[in-house]
Amino acid sequence: MLRGRLGRRRSSRLRPATNRLGPLAGLVGQPRRLLAVAGVVAVVGLFVRLELQQAVVIGLVGGAAYGLLALGLVLIYKSSGVFNFAQAEFGTVAVYALYVLKGPLGYPLALVGALLAAVLMGLVVERLIVRPLFDSPRVTLLVATAGVALMAIGLQFWIGEAKLRRIEPALSRPDRIAVLRQNVSDQQLLLVAALLALGVLLALFFSRTNLGLAILGASQEPVATELAGISVRRLSSFTWALAALLGGVAGVLFAPISGTFGPGELTRGLLIPAFTAAVLGGMTSLPGAFVGGTLVGVAQAGAISYKGLEALPGKGTVIVFLLLITVLTLRPQGLLGSRA
Repeated sequence: MLRGRLGRRRSSRLRPATNRLGPLAGLVGQPRRLLAVAGVVAVVGLFVRLELQQAVVIGLVGGAAYGLLALGLVLIYKSSGVFNFAQAEFGTVAVYALYVLKGPLGYPLALVGALLAAVLMGLVVERLIVRPLFDSPRVTLLVATAGVALMAIGLQFWIGEAKLRRIEPALSRPDRIAVLRQNVSDQQLLLVAALLALGVLLALFFSRTNLGLAILGASQEPVATELAGISVRRLSSFTWALAALLGGVAGVLFAPISGTFGPGELTRGLLIPAFTAAVLGGMTSLPGAFVGGTLVGVAQAGAISYKGLEALPGKGTVIVFLLLITVLTLRPQGLLGSRA
């Protein structure tokens, strides 16, 4: 009896603090999220004070594209621990497929075909490149994904020639609403809505489905996942297909906003900002990809619009690299990420 009482006392002492907090347990770990939200609000407030309201709107739209690519980067990193240099090329291939298919099939079916082309590319890369190197050092996979990106860009130059092509938006109205005196088009609203919808779906997928939980388990304990009878390699195929789909969505929704595209379009314009967004939010955090994309997009648009930086060439690119270096120096795990 005495031993039982001592055991109960010890268990009560060792009980996690979150269990004793009751209703407040859900607030544990919230400071990082609150910090990230406060950072976004502070940046937006600063830009409004500097009369850069239009830059906020432009940055939010660009940040949505960065966030979609960053989501794919985080998915691959969580599953294999590798930064995928080919992530943006999934989107570029989707844009080329949309351009080719929209004439004979019409825009809606061409969108579906473009996304299928991106997913097919993701599956081929996983099956022919990633899977044979599954047990190789991570740096080998890193170089392999860079090779895939360079090969894809080379094929685009070879087959499609080095010229810009025009691509029309799925929705053509340019002034659906006005936010902070900046007109927002239907295509821009569609891009932001896609990011929000995919974010909610991914959150539900990874928290409520067996497949999503299996992917998270495989990323943390691959050996235990295999012992449980779940094929880590099959989960890898699904993860790469999902990441390719996210890249494809970013491509087919963002490229029509600029109106033109060429070889390596998304790698040239979006990969580094998306990588910065993933690092800023945390390479292991899906919500961090949203926060990082928003911060990078708004900061980049603000730097381009700020009159005090007119003499600085390439100021949008400079601010992205400054953000990347600052985060890697001060908080390598990102705003919402966790230490390795």
